[in-house]
Amino acid sequence: MQLTLTGEYAIRAMIYMASKPDGTAFTILEISSENNIPDQFLRKIIALLSSSGIINSQRGRGGGVKLNRPAKEITPLEIIETVEGEMALNKCLIDKEFCSNDRWCSVHTLWCDAQKNLKKILSSKTIYQLARENEERKQKL
Repeated sequence: MQLTLTGEYAIRAMIYMASKPDGTAFTILEISSENNIPDQFLRKIIALLSSSGIINSQRGRGGGVKLNRPAKEITPLEIIETVEGEMALNKCLIDKEFCSNDRWCSVHTLWCDAQKNLKKILSSKTIYQLARENEERKQKL
């Protein structure tokens, strides 16, 4: 399984928003240009994040995009699953009709363990923590 650009860009955009003071509203153009994300691609990502309630998006004067919840509550896993769908390392983990060998197949067990560990890692930090780490690294440069 490979994280697509949709997930990568969504995480980058969210980290950027988490790096600014709470309640800050951003234009899609600002997020796009500051993070090297194609504008039209970001618009689709913003729509997905907005429909899930992770961010709030308002059009028009005084509008913009902002976090709808504290950055300390949002994990990369939540972002990825919002924009990409449920994460699965193998089709047998999400489609019971694809494979009926899940009770005895050692490869199935391996996929389950790997997926559980990947989800644990992607949930181990919040976008708030990642934003702070980014700022610390930038200051060291």
